[in-house]
Amino acid sequence: MLKLSIEAQELFDEASQTFKSQPAFVLELEHSLVSVSKWESDHEKPFLIDTAKSGQEMLDYVIAMIVTPEYPSNVAALLSVENFVIVQNYINSKQSATTFGELPKPRGKGETITAELIYYWMVAFNIPFECERWHLNRLFSLIRIANIKNSKQSGKSKRLNQSDLEARRALNEQRRRQLGTAG
Repeated sequence: MLKLSIEAQELFDEASQTFKSQPAFVLELEHSLVSVSKWESDHEKPFLIDTAKSGQEMLDYVIAMIVTPEYPSNVAALLSVENFVIVQNYINSKQSATTFGELPKPRGKGETITAELIYYWMVAFNIPFECERWHLNRLFSLIRIANIKNSKQSGKSKRLNQSDLEARRALNEQRRRQLGTAG
């Protein structure tokens, strides 16, 4: 979770032509599957694609990231450029000690990752839904680990099945010789 301290500010209200005081407050943000899901629900397009997002789309995502129960309705106007840099660094942070070796380059166009696909992966790998509130990069690390471990288990099963087949072939061959039959 990212906590942004927003300093007290004096703002001019155009409607009343007066200055209003905004006290300091702390804004709590999470870059999580829940945030992505909220944003995709509003924009009806995938968030995790490599195309540039407009300033308004990024602002909408920052708003979707807010987990503070109560905050000023004009929060967007209260955020500084420095706040946005801090948020961007938080979004890009790894948030995990796990490292992965060099991955093969994907061939062709991969599938589009949406919130629903990530939820599917969570179900497929029995990842509890409480992880939907984890930092998204940490959740992706867990999903990758589950996929790697699951692939290794599948490989072991195939080898066991192969050895079982070899044993059965040998046993059948022995029985054919004993009975003097061809099959």
